[in-house]
Amino acid sequence: MNFPFTAIVGQSTLRKALMLCAVDPSIGGVLIRGDKGTAKSTAARALADVLPAIERVPGCAFNCAPGAKCEHCDVCGERAAELSAVPFVTLPLGATEDRVLGSLDISRALQGGQRAFQPGLLASAHRGLLYIDEVNLLADHLVDVLLDVAAMGVNSVQRDGLSIRHPARFTLVGTMNLEEGDLRPQLLDRFGLMVEVTAPREKTERSEVVRRRIAFEADPAAYVMQWRGEQDALQSQLATAQRLLPAVELDDAMLDLISHLCCEFEVASLRADIVMHKTARALAALEGRTRVDLRDIRGAAELVLPHRRRRKPFEQPGLDQQRLDDLLPQPAPGQQPSEQAPGEQDAEARDDNQPGQTGDEQVFAAAGNGAAPRIEVQAAVAAAQDGGSRNAAKNTPRGRMLRAVPNEQPTSIAIGATLRSAALRDPANMKVVRADLHQQVKAGTSGNLIVFVVDASGSMAAQRRMEALKGAVLSLLTDAYQQRDEVAVVAFRGQEAQLLLAPTRSVELAEKSLRELPTGGRTPLPHALVMAMGVLEDAKAAGNGKPPLLVLMTDGKANVSVVDVGDPWRESLELAQLVAELRVPTLVIDTESGYTRLGRAATLARELEAECLTLEDLSADNLVLTVRARLAGA
Repeated sequence: MNFPFTAIVGQSTLRKALMLCAVDPSIGGVLIRGDKGTAKSTAARALADVLPAIERVPGCAFNCAPGAKCEHCDVCGERAAELSAVPFVTLPLGATEDRVLGSLDISRALQGGQRAFQPGLLASAHRGLLYIDEVNLLADHLVDVLLDVAAMGVNSVQRDGLSIRHPARFTLVGTMNLEEGDLRPQLLDRFGLMVEVTAPREKTERSEVVRRRIAFEADPAAYVMQWRGEQDALQSQLATAQRLLPAVELDDAMLDLISHLCCEFEVASLRADIVMHKTARALAALEGRTRVDLRDIRGAAELVLPHRRRRKPFEQPGLDQQRLDDLLPQPAPGQQPSEQAPGEQDAEARDDNQPGQTGDEQVFAAAGNGAAPRIEVQAAVAAAQDGGSRNAAKNTPRGRMLRAVPNEQPTSIAIGATLRSAALRDPANMKVVRADLHQQVKAGTSGNLIVFVVDASGSMAAQRRMEALKGAVLSLLTDAYQQRDEVAVVAFRGQEAQLLLAPTRSVELAEKSLRELPTGGRTPLPHALVMAMGVLEDAKAAGNGKPPLLVLMTDGKANVSVVDVGDPWRESLELAQLVAELRVPTLVIDTESGYTRLGRAATLARELEAECLTLEDLSADNLVLTVRARLAGA
């Protein structure tokens, strides 16, 4: 039982975006971004209970629309349609491609040798909602599937001897926590609207959230009944808006304004213009009007443009509210200015963190660094490279199926090939035996965990080397974002090292932690190597399948030891040997500059059995960094 949609406290923008998708499903759905515990999933699931009912035939696996029977549907021609709830289908992150697209019906194939189609989740979601929690963690091969179907509104299945096409038009609702990384740009653009949500800041509002949630958990049925009147009223409002929508007019002047806003905000995708047109009309219909005005255009811009405007690497989605005000004609009398967008608040927060000095600490901005260098991890022994590359990986447990091979003990059965083998072996009495079994061979992509260990000691302030260092890290983070890697950041300065960022897919958080990192103090290099080993060992113990890569950026001038009476430089060399025993590909960036150089970073690299480059090397355009993996037994 879902929490009532009308009982959600606050989150007016989120609720409005979901209602707009209910009024006009062709908008393309909504992406909900925000921290955990901000009612993202609650609101998405609650929407299904207030959507107006649709006509469908009971038992129809394709959710055929009246008068538009799917050619593969055996039900719609035999039964009468009736009002039914809108389908709400959850796409699990671990779903297989067969489960999503549909596959061969095994039972019918075994019983009568028929090649029948078993519809998947996309068929179930037709004319309804397809919900993906933590959509940014969705496997790439499933993202590819969604992109194809969302573009065409049709699911085409060509596998296991089947050639099937069926309608698959759905409202895509996704939630995500930015700490887990961002979405691929192609999928991001497929979401018609985007909403940024945050937890309430007022204590009265927060206490009301808790009060309602506790009441719901104590007696869900009674609590839902308590809000039945508001739920029915909202459902009626949405039904009225759906009927009114075809009559809503948007004149040429408003259309020109939409295109003008898209051009001024440097939006490349023409989908933005189309979705803004639909959203503005849906806003008018939701308020019972048949003509679009400036309020609707502004409301549509705030939901459609933030995630589509052209951005710099790691810049968060957002809209310059002041600029939007300047581009729009003067609002109608009595219209209140809209609240500042969350993305713009983030921009102001960034402005408050401009480079400055605090005592003996300095905060340097990142220097421009040209094109993003590409890191490739190549295994010394090809046979041992199971998912150790940042490129395509074969024989992965998830991904697209390449082919089927005979295997009497398959971990993932290739159903079509298995049944064909049984049919060819004994057409008259098809019975699957172990010799008929086939294994699916899949191909996917494999990212890395890149552990950045950054020297932020006082020596990095000399000749403003920290600017170049941050610029180099920014370039490497750009590559990490493109390759969908996880990143972790360790910084060392003063008396100890600090884990600025635990392993995460959010390279934006890594960029933010480095941008705000102050420079100053002594160089506790041994402490940094100890902490780096801890991060690497924890990653290995977690077993997430992402091979680690260590990137150490330092001039090697250690002067703080782990042991009180120890020699910091000797400790650094001994710890480097221990790191080398972990067999982790390592890259050392020598940040030393000037005419006289001690060359300690190069010495450290030899102990780490690592590649060593200078900041100047790293600044070269289109540089390919090859780090050879030192695998056990190589």
